[in-house]
Amino acid sequence: IAMTAMASKLVAEYREYLAELTAEAILQVAEEVDGKFKVDVDDVKVEKKPGRSLMETQLIKGIVLDKEVVHPGMPKRIENAKIALLNCPLEVEKTEFDAKIHIETPEQMEAFIKEEERMMREMVEKIKKVGANVVLCQKGIDDMVQHFLARAGILAVRRIKKSDMEKLAKATGARIVTNLDDLKPEDLGEAELVEERKVGEDKMVFIEGCKNPKSVTILIRGGSERVVDEAERSIHDALCVIRDVLLEPKIVAGGGAPELELAMRLRDWAEGLPGKEKKAVEAFADALEAIPVTLAENAGLDPIDIISELTALHKKGELWTGVDVLGGKTGDMWEKEVFEPVLVKKQVIKSATEAATMILKIDDVIAAAKLKEKKPPKGPEETETETGGGETSSELD
Repeated sequence: IAMTAMASKLVAEYREYLAELTAEAILQVAEEVDGKFKVDVDDVKVEKKPGRSLMETQLIKGIVLDKEVVHPGMPKRIENAKIALLNCPLEVEKTEFDAKIHIETPEQMEAFIKEEERMMREMVEKIKKVGANVVLCQKGIDDMVQHFLARAGILAVRRIKKSDMEKLAKATGARIVTNLDDLKPEDLGEAELVEERKVGEDKMVFIEGCKNPKSVTILIRGGSERVVDEAERSIHDALCVIRDVLLEPKIVAGGGAPELELAMRLRDWAEGLPGKEKKAVEAFADALEAIPVTLAENAGLDPIDIISELTALHKKGELWTGVDVLGGKTGDMWEKEVFEPVLVKKQVIKSATEAATMILKIDDVIAAAKLKEKKPPKGPEETETETGGGETSSELD
């Protein structure tokens, strides 16, 4: 199904490889609740970096952050990471109201600096005490705190997006803490490896090897910005169709085969209907038949010949025979592995029917005339000029 979604895209040449990645990603984040699957496509983070080949696109069972480690003295690689997710600044908090501190002697200045340093050192001690060796912060981290974290051998990343923090929580099993005093050992997440790597021209932080992550990352590589953008769109389409199949595990063949079969059966049913009802059902059948007709036209085939041939084959019971665009003829779409989710087909027909019904309910159309532009009022100078011009003209006459 994912391969079908990518067959007509720029990445069609790599669709088999990319389809495997997308299917694995969705199955990893899917959760079974009361016998049904619950899937959120947003749990699959898609990160893109131009460079290398599309075949080097990879699935990370964890999260990739487009950030770098905040301090050069910090370790760039932590194995068996214990991860703290903080939604609070690691800085000295400012008062909620305007306040001024009067320092009159060097001793007072030194005491003030030492107190600030003590508060920041305490922050780092709290993080060390719970056993964290990786800190991922949604807010800022003060330079002094960075220094103490580096001395403690703790890797830190700051100003992470809220959406990424939520994904990190799902991937690592950590709890996002909004107050450093509330941080406990059970709030920490786990990952086999947290490492800063250079990808293309930029540095990125990889959090991977998470135990049963419910959020994963697909890192897209490609020769140019256009290629990775197109790959991102194609992968998103593939993720969506795989999700649809998990939500309703039924599929049909493509190539216009289901639409033609439905059109034939509707026409057979219409034979027993009276007057206007018969006309309405036949019109609905014609609308469905427009799908294989359009496919044939786009493939450069004669739509009349193709529809006649398909109708004859369907009457013989060849249910999945449709328009083989690549072969330029009719063919068994099931054998050619051209599949579409039933959920998508149902939604397409529902949406099209609702749109047509809404148009039919319109009794009259009011055509609005183009509004005339109002000229701005004339100023006193313009009025005087016009009057003066008229007098000169009469005098000359």
